Order: sequence, then C-alpha cells, then structure tokens
Amino acid sequence: MDFYNFYTGHEFEADQWLGAHITEGGTVFRTFAPSAAGVCLLLQGKEYPMHKVHDGNFYEIFLPGTAAGALYEYRIYQSDGQVRDHCDPFGFGMELRPAHKSVVRDLDAYQFSDHSWMQQRTDRTEEPLNIYELHLGSWRKKISGTGKDTAGTEWYRYDELPALLIPYLKEAGYNYIEILPITEHPCDESWGYQPTGFYAPTSRYGTSANLQNMVDLFHQAGIGVLLDFVPVHFAVDDYALVQYDGTALFEYPHSDVGVSEWGSYNFMHSRGEVRSFLQSCANYWLKTYHFDGLRMDAISRILYWQGDERRGVNGNAVDFMKTMNSGIKRRNPGCILIAEDSTNYPGVTKPAGQGGLGFDYKWDMGWMHDTLDFFRTGPEYRTANYHKLTFSMMYFSNERYLLPFSHDEVVHGKATILQKMYGEYDKKFPQGRVLYLYMMLHPGKKLNFMGNEFGQLREWDEKRAQDWLLRKYPIHDAFYHYMARLNHLYLTCPAFYAWDYRPEGFTWLDCHQEERCIYAIRRLCGEDCLIGILNLSDSLQEDFRIPADALSPSEHPEPRLLLHTDWEPFGGKTKEDTLPWRQEEGSFYFSLPPFSGILLSV
Repeated sequence: MDFYNFYTGHEFEADQWLGAHITEGGTVFRTFAPSAAGVCLLLQGKEYPMHKVHDGNFYEIFLPGTAAGALYEYRIYQSDGQVRDHCDPFGFGMELRPAHKSVVRDLDAYQFSDHSWMQQRTDRTEEPLNIYELHLGSWRKKISGTGKDTAGTEWYRYDELPALLIPYLKEAGYNYIEILPITEHPCDESWGYQPTGFYAPTSRYGTSANLQNMVDLFHQAGIGVLLDFVPVHFAVDDYALVQYDGTALFEYPHSDVGVSEWGSYNFMHSRGEVRSFLQSCANYWLKTYHFDGLRMDAISRILYWQGDERRGVNGNAVDFMKTMNSGIKRRNPGCILIAEDSTNYPGVTKPAGQGGLGFDYKWDMGWMHDTLDFFRTGPEYRTANYHKLTFSMMYFSNERYLLPFSHDEVVHGKATILQKMYGEYDKKFPQGRVLYLYMMLHPGKKLNFMGNEFGQLREWDEKRAQDWLLRKYPIHDAFYHYMARLNHLYLTCPAFYAWDYRPEGFTWLDCHQEERCIYAIRRLCGEDCLIGILNLSDSLQEDFRIPADALSPSEHPEPRLLLHTDWEPFGGKTKEDTLPWRQEEGSFYFSLPPFSGILLSV
C-alpha cells in the first residue's frame, strides 16, 4: 500500500495490506487506529497485543497456524481509558447477525472461468441493458434448514441462486441483474443500506467463495452482475465503524452534518483515509468478485450537505466522487457506474477528466415520477396531464439516463407498479402493458424490480418471497409472457438501444393529441426503425393518421406488426392476425382499443 496515497485519498488497494491476509504458515492482521492507546487481536478467546508499524498509526500481528474460517475482533484501548471491541473495518467476512465477529477468508482460493466475459464487457451505451433488480433473500426462499432468517425460512446460498435465476432471466429477457447491497448489515429491514462490514459479503447467503462462484456462473451464461453500493453512510452499531479508534475516524465529529436522515452516520469524505477506504472498497468488489459495475446509492447526499441543495455543494465530497469514479474506470475496463441522484447537479455522467462526476448512467427519477403519476391519473384528467409523458425529452440530452422502476417504488405504502395503474383490477393490466411499451420506446437503459414482471400486487417485504403463485392465475401469467416478449424484442432490436443517446435515435411523430391521448414515437438506428403508437385513453381511438413518409426514412415503408398490447395471449381482446391499420392515399390510419399500444417495424 502506498501510505502517502492512503493519507491523501488516492489509494485504491488499501485492502491488499489492511485486514486479515493468509500467508505461508498463518495470517497477518493489520488495522488503522491512529488515536488508539493500544490494540489487541481477540482470537479464540485469547487476547494478542498488536504492535505499531510504519508511522505508528497502524497495528499489526502475525499468528502462525491461523487459517480461513477463524473468527476475530480487535480490542481497541481508547485514549480516554475505555475499551471497545470492533469487527475489522477491512474484514473480508463476518458472522451471521446478531453475531458480528470478523471471519478470515481466503479470497484467492476460488479460480474464475469468465475470462472471455471480462475481456469483452463494455459500459453498454450502444448495447442493450435490461436490468432485473432483486434482493437475494426474498426473490425466492426455501423452507427450514440452518440459515434461517427471522421469518423461519431459509435463504438460498449465493452459489445456489444461479441454477434458479439464470433460466428465469433467459426466459424473461433480462441480460443484467442488479442486487441490493450485500455488504454485511445487522438489520434485515435495512435491505443492506445500513452496512457494518463494507468488505464482507453478508453471511446470510454463504461465503466469499460462494459469491465468486455466483458471479462466475452468471458471466458464463452471458448475464452481467451489478452491485448496489453505499458510499454515503454506515450503521450506528458500536462494534463497527463508529468511533473506531475512540474518535470520529470515519464519521464527522459533529452531528449537525454527521447524522443522516436515516439515523446513520455520514462518512467524512474530506478525510483522505476515508476516501481511500471507500474507493478501495468499490475497487475491491469489482476486482475480487468480478462485479460488472456499481449502482451508487443516495448520491445527492454526497453532492450537497445532507442532500439539501439549499445548504450548498459539498466540494470535498464531490472531489472524492470524481477521483473515485475515474480511478475505478481506469482499473476496471468495461465496468458500469450508475448514480441514484434526483438533483439537477450538472455533469453527473460527464467524464471526470472533463469536469463531470464520471458516472456512466444516472437514474431518471423525474421520468419515473412523471410517468407513474400519469398512469395513476383517471382518463378524464389525462388531457390536462398529457405532457407529463413528453417533458422528459426536454432534458434527456443533459445526461445519459437509465429508466428505473426500482424497489423504492414498491414499498412503504407506495403500492406496486401494477397497483399504481388507474382503475379496478381488470383495468390495471392493459395499462401496465402499455406502460412498459412506453418505457421500452423511451430512450435510456432499463431497470425493473423483481415481481413487476408478473404483476405483483403486494408491496415488497424482505421477509417473504415473491408471490409466485400469481403465475397460476391466467391474467398474471399472460402479463408475464407479455413482458418476456417485450424484453426479448428490446434485446434484439437495435433501434431500441443503439442510439439511446443520439438525438436522431428518437422522434416524436405526434405528441399533440391531447384530446385523444395518443402518442406516436419513432426509434431509429441506421436502417432499423421502430414505430410505437400508444392510446392512453379509455376509449377506442379510430383513424389516427400518420403519413407514410413520416413513418420511416425509407421511401416506401411496409409496416410489420411486432407487438400489440391487446393481443389475446397477453390478456387482451384482439386476435393476433388482426392488423390495426389501413392504408389510403399515402397515409396509414390506425385504430387502437382503450389503454393499448402497438409496435411496428418499418
């Protein structure tokens, strides 16, 4: 480790020196505790004094015979006379909660077989990126066993999930997954967003080798794996980072900026050692586990003090973000960095070398809120709200956006995506189908949370598996098959994705049908051209006209119907052999049932 870089916030491999490292004949333990009066290693009920190394701010000990699986803690003797036991901030494993000792792991034991994937992966800006977001502990559950959670059911291990997930993802049409944080955390209800072990994969689902195997198997199947990463704050449990050496080593010393709205402690990003801790951590997950990228949580809390634009920009934290992102991109070719940010801060997806933050994508929270607000609105009010669905294209060129229907939108009384649709039960499905067609037609990469694809009607609960029994009901199974068909079209039609971030890739053919609530969209990529026409009213709309020469740059477009949201196999009423248009005198006249949409290739 470069100690100068560590102190100045430019170290990206602090984990290669700090933590517990298995060497020939034993394990060497190292920790950073500059204000401690002394540090001891606690191992198998014994206390082993550690000695100061380098400049006296680090403590080290080598224990012969200590192997992978050993449990340990650090006993910190504070300068005020108090004594507190902590897990290792750089620990590569931890016990299952509520136990919290660190676990020695051999991170080099597993040998990956995904060389081809790692060499060929890209940031996907001109390729399809259809992300299935999931929580590993509640996608599915198995009954009984040893690894029980609070509900009395058992989680699948990391290395057991690919056998279930890979066939499902292939069938359903997703080419990437994004998993909610798996850094060790004590509270199931935090979903991993209140971490205690930033370098430790949660033991709920197995060991580090199990996780490495999981990612490897996904890559061999041609599926990318993104990890939700939390660089803003950490849990308040006193065995973890809080007052680690008896002082505010990782956090701010004052609560007015040091405590987040969630009650957790904010990292002090102006401190070089904290920067090195976090960016080494981000690099560690990509390098050690071969994750393909990171979705970074709550970036607004880094950009602005407490996430409040009125308090001003947190310049040191912004500088940290630029340094971390540029360093990660250099060290991990083809990786993807995604920002969850709802602010108007400029340049989030601009390269750090050009003054931006250096992310590849930014969640389009405005698009998500406006779209869901529109679809929950009654048809009689949609004329007045018509341009909620066109507004996003007024700012879309500002960033490289990703369209998210994430876990945050299906919890805490918000209702699931399908529940949000206007009307009674039977009216929700046709609107859900046309909602997702609009999502696919809109530029930007895609993300959908587990359960959305078959019309989950119960808000997500981390204690319960998804309601897979709904697939036994024809209307839900039909919705799933519609989503799978739409997803596969997205993956195979370049016009959907290749020119997402070029102005010529998207055109409103008609976005001024306020009274009829019709929208017509063209997506383009070279010679590939897709047309989407949406009827978001509750009435049959007949004879909607589009001139033939407006459909496609080619002289004589011959439309081919790829998808109709109202087809009978999807739960609609239209037969698949029915063409929803007629051609007269150089124009096409379309007729669409209520709450429906069509997709054409021309």
